[in-house]
Amino acid sequence: MEVWLNTYIRNGVNAFFADYALEQFTAARFEEILSSANETIWVSQNSIGIEGFIRVSLGSVAPIDICSDVEISTLYVQPRHQGNGAGRRLLETGLEFCASTGRPNAWLSVNAGNERAADFYSRNGFEKVGETHFQIGDQTYPNHVLRFRLL
Repeated sequence: MEVWLNTYIRNGVNAFFADYALEQFTAARFEEILSSANETIWVSQNSIGIEGFIRVSLGSVAPIDICSDVEISTLYVQPRHQGNGAGRRLLETGLEFCASTGRPNAWLSVNAGNERAADFYSRNGFEKVGETHFQIGDQTYPNHVLRFRLL
């Protein structure tokens, strides 16, 4: 929840965003995700607790037709742990799994205003292949679609 709020909330949290975050980032929602055969999550933790996680989704229809159906649907690292290598290690683990599926590529979307994340993915071999939008209710936010070639 902390990473999502840090990414999308720039001018304070209102009820609209709070309701979305409190609905999406619950133990029950993660249990639902983990119970699906098409979802896999890896967690990075230190001696105190969780630093971040990556979620890979199979069968995820990409918004760009040149992308496969394997999506890195989430890669979150708490801001205070960014820069310590946790994100790179999680990404490497996720991409190894993606490669094991035999798909030619993996895709993800990143908030267009999140230059730090877009730069991170670019440095790690992703290329921008299009645009999409993240939608909450009637509000949309531009996102870049990035692809990583596996084959």
